[in-house]
Amino acid sequence: MLQEAQTKRSSDIVVVENLVKRFGRFTALNDVNLSVRTGERIVVCGPSGSGKSTLIRCLNRIEKHDSGRIVIDGLELTDRMTDVTCVRREVGMVFQSFNLFPHLSVVENCMLAPMKVRGLSRPDAHERAIGLLRKVRIHDQADKYPGQLSGGQQQRVAIARALCMQPRIMLFDEPTSALDPEMVNEVLETMVELARDGMTMVCVTHEMGFAREVADRVVFMDRGGVVEEADPDTFFRAPRTERARGFLRQIIH
Repeated sequence: MLQEAQTKRSSDIVVVENLVKRFGRFTALNDVNLSVRTGERIVVCGPSGSGKSTLIRCLNRIEKHDSGRIVIDGLELTDRMTDVTCVRREVGMVFQSFNLFPHLSVVENCMLAPMKVRGLSRPDAHERAIGLLRKVRIHDQADKYPGQLSGGQQQRVAIARALCMQPRIMLFDEPTSALDPEMVNEVLETMVELARDGMTMVCVTHEMGFAREVADRVVFMDRGGVVEEADPDTFFRAPRTERARGFLRQIIH
């Protein structure tokens, strides 16, 4: 039993224990516990204001938690910037807004971090960027600027840019929420392909079709806490809590 427990812990790339995050008097996260195994795909869902985005932003230290522990790939997040830098090298982040540099071309957006942070030469960074832009089916737009692309194309560039750092885990914070409906599928298809390739993913989204197809586990949050978590079949077929049942009734038609 002890050996089994040790094996389980060693396979967890993300460990969150008793996490608390406050904004003034408002408690955004209250005693959150979560683990993510290497290669696992987690979808985090819940109503607006439930703490989903705050949780994922804490995992990349964009927000500093007030108490509890966050361990990413064996490294505990603390106030020391060296720890944060090390973690961010291994964690890719895709936001609701695309956050591309408007003055850089698509390929230059993807090359910047590998050169600055990973120390790649310009030719090597260019080769990696083009390869990953091809992976997300946007390589033919490599020399354009973000403002020349549609929202769906920009989000695919943002995914390629994150992948250029060769992260061990990808975090997605409602990556389709800023897109027109017709552009959502092209981004979701890219994310599905990443999941099939075995990328460890934590994704905050209301796209329940994506959750059904891709997630190994669905985590439902409300009022700053994890209310329940289950495999997609169990969560969508027989959620345990009335709060989850009410949420699903509202978003699934």
